[in-house]
Amino acid sequence: MKLKKRLGFKPEVATGSLNDIMFFLLLFFLLVATFANPNVIKLLLPKASSNQTLDKKQITLSITKEKNYYIDKQLVPFPQLESELGQIKKKITDVTIVIRTENSLTIQDLVDVLEIGNKLQIKMILATQKK
Repeated sequence: MKLKKRLGFKPEVATGSLNDIMFFLLLFFLLVATFANPNVIKLLLPKASSNQTLDKKQITLSITKEKNYYIDKQLVPFPQLESELGQIKKKITDVTIVIRTENSLTIQDLVDVLEIGNKLQIKMILATQKK
């Protein structure tokens, strides 16, 4: 009886665990991508011997459909809005007003509020919603 010997060796790569490794790599990169902020510009800032922190305060001014004005959840009539914002400006020197309005209001309603802010020299920001 004549037996044939196998002379050729055929190497194989075990790929059973390759799916698990790829899944963990994908999960890792997805997590890292959510923690990283792509809008950050890296700068080498100048150094100073003393640090100073500024106390910036944000006040929310909300305007409803019925033209009710709220300063941090407190109802303020429009004729008293300028005096209330003036008092806030006296208490906090570097104040920023975040304006939240209904999208159905006219531009004139927004301009009236912005004129008050310009008169008092207060920084105002219009809050929007992402599409």
